[in-house]
Amino acid sequence: MQSIRQDIGIGIDVGGSGIKGAPVDLHTGNFLREQTLIPTPPNGSPAELAAIIKEVADSFSMPADVPVGVSFPAPVINGKIPMMVNLSQEWLGMNVTEFLCLELGKPVAVLNDADSAGYGEVHYGAAQGGQGTVLMLTLGTGIGSALVRDGILVPNTELGHIFLDDGTEAEPYAASSVFAREGWTFAQWAERLQRVFSHLEMLLAPDLFIVGGGVSQNHDKFLPLLHTRARIVPAKLRNRAGIAGAALFAAEKAEEQK
Repeated sequence: MQSIRQDIGIGIDVGGSGIKGAPVDLHTGNFLREQTLIPTPPNGSPAELAAIIKEVADSFSMPADVPVGVSFPAPVINGKIPMMVNLSQEWLGMNVTEFLCLELGKPVAVLNDADSAGYGEVHYGAAQGGQGTVLMLTLGTGIGSALVRDGILVPNTELGHIFLDDGTEAEPYAASSVFAREGWTFAQWAERLQRVFSHLEMLLAPDLFIVGGGVSQNHDKFLPLLHTRARIVPAKLRNRAGIAGAALFAAEKAEEQK
C-alpha cells in the first residue's frame, strides 16, 4: 500500500440486489459506522443507481474531501464499462467514473467488484502484510478473480473464463453454483477445483491463493483437498472486503492526482 494522507475513505459496493457502503478507517480497514444498505432497483438505469450511490455516500455526513470508491459488478477499463451482465445495458460503453464524478459532485474512483474484494483482502485481510503475487478467486455463481502483485492491483483479470488444457472453460466447470446444482460431495467438487487451481498456478505462479465467496465458510471441507505449491487460505473479511478495498483504492487515486 502506498503512503496515503487520508485517514478515512468511503467504500460503496454495487450489487445486483443491494447497494451498500460505509466509511472506512484506511489504516485498519474497519468500518467507522454501520453500513448503509439500499436495495438495487430491478434493471435500474444509470441515473437511478447514481442517485442511490449518492444517497449512500451522503448518509455519513463526511467532509467533502473524503474519497469515495465504488465497487462495480463489471470490468472497468479506463473508467468505461465494456460488458454488463447483472445491471441495465444502459451502462454498456459508459464512462462510469466520469458519470459518477458528475452525479456525486466529487472525485469518485471505480473498480471491478472482484478486484475490490481482492484488494481489501490483500491490504486488510487474509494476505495483510504479504508481498509477492496474490491471486484471489471468488467462488459463487461464477468465478471472480483479483490479481495483486506486491500490493499493486492488476485489474480486470476475469480468470474464471480461462480454458483448461482440454478446452473446458473454468467457470461453468467448477463454480460453486455448479457444485450446488449437481449435488456433488466436497471431494467431487475438489477434483474440479484442483484442475482450475493447478492451471492457474502453472500460468501465474502465485505465492498465495485466497478463496472467497459464500462457500468459503465451509473452507475446511474442501481447501485441504487441494494441493498446490502456493498456500491456499480462505478470505477473512467476507462482505467487508469490497467496501474496504474500494475506499483504499479511492484514497490512493486521490493521492496520485495531487
